[in-house]
Amino acid sequence: MLFRYFIKQLLLPPGILFLLLLIAWWLRRARPRLAGLCFALGLGGLWLMSLPVVVQWSAKALEREPPLAREEWAGLARRADAIVVLGSGRERGDLAWGEDQPTGVGLERQRYAARLAKASGLPILTSGGLHYGTPPTEAKLMADSLRDDFGVSVRWQEGKSRTTWENALFSADMLLPEGVKRVVVVTQAWHMPRAVWSFQQAGFEVVPAPVGFLGTDNARPFGGWLPEFKSIWQSGQLLNEAVGQVGYSMFYRGGETAD
Repeated sequence: MLFRYFIKQLLLPPGILFLLLLIAWWLRRARPRLAGLCFALGLGGLWLMSLPVVVQWSAKALEREPPLAREEWAGLARRADAIVVLGSGRERGDLAWGEDQPTGVGLERQRYAARLAKASGLPILTSGGLHYGTPPTEAKLMADSLRDDFGVSVRWQEGKSRTTWENALFSADMLLPEGVKRVVVVTQAWHMPRAVWSFQQAGFEVVPAPVGFLGTDNARPFGGWLPEFKSIWQSGQLLNEAVGQVGYSMFYRGGETAD
């Protein structure tokens, strides 16, 4: 798990871009032309990642599932049997709370799932395992927050998964034996295509409920052409998702479960 994390952080932006800058510094005397190329690629990549307009354009390419209209919420019980909320990591040891908390992205998903559950009456499953082996599970963190912060009880907690594929696989192990075959999946809009595909491969009929769209008007001065630190993080999430979609189509095709 740690080796996989190291490789992922090193080979995906912004890690690879910082590595290019380091290589440029290392080669600045021995191979000045190559050093210049590495410097231009590293600095140029960081600049592009920092632009809100690049985040907007990139997100549009990934956000292929439309949002649920508000008038559809109450009727979800006719289209699905349960709501599945996917985990998104955790914030470690927030001193204000004295314990780990869901991330801001996770709270965004929980809030949306709570609204859908209250409107439709559908039960909820939270899906997410241990974060680097540290309890509690993401599923429990979300379930506790849904209860305490949004007044919604969670019926099932799937606490073994580490990936989107495992979210779907282990949720199927819990829900399909109970006759739950149609699920509303709640996750970020840019992550939804991979989530839908994974849950369909696991045997579900899926109603996508995307939230957190980034492919809308960025509402920044100068159209989003000025760099922002937040955009680097968002660009990294989108690049990770694009690589994930390609990887899933290669390694999980036909129901394979190789990790």
